[in-house]
Amino acid sequence: MTFFKICGIRDVDSAIIATESGASFLGFVFVPGVSRQISITEASELIAEYRKNILSGAPSLVGLFANQTIEEINEVVFQCNLDYVQLCGDESPDYWKDVKARVIKQIKIPVNLDQKESMELIDISLDKITKAGAIPLLDRFEEGKLGGTGKAFNWNFLTGISERYDFILAGGLTADNVGEAINISIPWCVDVSSGIEKNGAKDRDLIIEFAQSVNKNNY
Repeated sequence: MTFFKICGIRDVDSAIIATESGASFLGFVFVPGVSRQISITEASELIAEYRKNILSGAPSLVGLFANQTIEEINEVVFQCNLDYVQLCGDESPDYWKDVKARVIKQIKIPVNLDQKESMELIDISLDKITKAGAIPLLDRFEEGKLGGTGKAFNWNFLTGISERYDFILAGGLTADNVGEAINISIPWCVDVSSGIEKNGAKDRDLIIEFAQSVNKNNY
């Protein structure tokens, strides 16, 4: 079974719709200067309001960070009661061992490598991250981008990977293509943000359609 994560949450309604649609994770972006950034105050208030409406079966809460201090990350974890921290920068295992939540570590896949080079990079990165006790998240590399790119990489590079590792697949996913992505790569979880937005805001119908596409391809 493939789970799904709705990322870039900035309003209570989207969090509730994602939960009702079966999301296993909700993501909140604390990376400075990116389009979906939310402040610690906004996030804590949103999460408190959300929890008034969702009394049981709530998804795990994930905070996204990139090259920020351990002190800053752990303060957000405490204030927002996060379950996971997703690291999107250059953080090493020595760095993330002090994070006071489970860690998801992003792997950025360059698109200028051939299949052999890409598969070797993916395998080495997955091995390193899982041995350090974190969950790997695979996304496309784009120069100057922290966090997600909203663009896909070649999912065929992941053939057979799921037999050895659990991983989260991100990058350019939508209701129209997530079924293909699941069938090719068989990820533990898929992650979506821009693929469920209209005009830069989360869209109720697109969230529901994405959830339906994921669930239709679970077997």
